[in-house]
Amino acid sequence: MNNPDLISKTISFVKKQLHNAEGGHDWFHIQRVYKNALLIAKDEVCDVTIVQLGALLHDIADSKFHDGDETVGPKMAREFLLSEGVADEVITHVVHIIDNISFKGGNAEKKFSSAELDIVQDADRLDAIGAIGIARAFNYGGFKNRALYNPNIAPNTRMTKEEYKNSQAPTINHFYEKLLLLKDKMNTPTGKQLAEQRHHYMQGFLSQFYAEWEGER
Repeated sequence: MNNPDLISKTISFVKKQLHNAEGGHDWFHIQRVYKNALLIAKDEVCDVTIVQLGALLHDIADSKFHDGDETVGPKMAREFLLSEGVADEVITHVVHIIDNISFKGGNAEKKFSSAELDIVQDADRLDAIGAIGIARAFNYGGFKNRALYNPNIAPNTRMTKEEYKNSQAPTINHFYEKLLLLKDKMNTPTGKQLAEQRHHYMQGFLSQFYAEWEGER
């Protein structure tokens, strides 16, 4: 791939596309996932360029902000990479990463496997848990005008992909429906190690949240 400036051009492209994005899915989210992916990649046998491109382009057009259309992001990424003269096999691999990275309720069948997907998926999932994961969850909940918590609405951990996508449940439910499940879905040793600490932090947060909700000492 004779394009030494590809990564810097991709960064510029993503920054421009996500200029006005919701705070949990903006350029800074991409930047954190990119850093996580490079950290994990150090301990894995992989194509680092594909990891970089997958991390940078994985949320270029999140379906949540495009009426649920999951084809927009892959199409946008493919068109950008084609315009930069990237090899077809690299484009196909990156698009497969974008197509398969999402949680989608945790029950979707994985249709593609690679070391690079494992790395980028772990990097993305790490940004969904821990302190930043908590902040992102409530930021998005506020963006969608959802309740913080409603003790009368129980979490549903057996949602279909469509039910998960259309859920309007309180933000606290999201911890049980996704965030607390991610630790056991990590792919790489480094990802699993980092997820353990962030998972523990979320458990502490929830304990404190419920204590304050109930007015306990």
